[in-house]
Amino acid sequence: MTDCKRILLKMSGESLMKDQITIDEGNLLKYSKEIISVAEKGVQIGIVIGGGNIFRGLKGTGKGFDRVKGDQMGMLATVINSLALQSSLESMGARVKLFTAVTIGPVGERFTHHSAIRALENGEIAIFSGGTGNPFFTTDTAAALRASEINADMLLKGTRVDGVYSADPEADPQAKKFSRITYNEVYRKGLKIMDLTAFTLCRENGMKIVVFNMNQPGNLVRIISGEKIGTLIEK
Repeated sequence: MTDCKRILLKMSGESLMKDQITIDEGNLLKYSKEIISVAEKGVQIGIVIGGGNIFRGLKGTGKGFDRVKGDQMGMLATVINSLALQSSLESMGARVKLFTAVTIGPVGERFTHHSAIRALENGEIAIFSGGTGNPFFTTDTAAALRASEINADMLLKGTRVDGVYSADPEADPQAKKFSRITYNEVYRKGLKIMDLTAFTLCRENGMKIVVFNMNQPGNLVRIISGEKIGTLIEK
């Protein structure tokens, strides 16, 4: 077991999709089992999930949406996904607290880092929805921000590939996988791990990042147990 006591898990909204179904119950159940298996080991878990399966603000601008309004719609999409994940986790017996970046009545509690840390220390899984609450920022940036605010030991970015490669492994069979890489090397090689704002925030706060395949059962537990899964990004 590593000395990792608190993590921030970043999930994509697209991970919930299957066969054109926006939120697939099977995927929700699969990810919920993975998250609970880590929580049962005593690790405190914060989660940020994107909203791309429902709406992407940036893409909306190309279809006539005002950028600010489009981003606000995207923020609400993350709230919908967060509610779905909360419901799934609670149906399996987990204690979950949903936080929102903007005030949304009874849907969730307005985020403050004090209340989030208190929830984590009380054994609740904390879901952070609504992005940063501001337009022009991605959910990657929200994940980097929340990870820093709750003093997470690392940010785990779940993807459909098993780490960071020198090129797109789905397009280039010669792409090289990195088991470990530094922040500076990522900049120098121009690797697309997350948006530049999010990545810079992690670098400035010394936040370790692990990019891994979220669809491989047991990977979350393996990372927490100290196995070298995916790609570690650090100084």
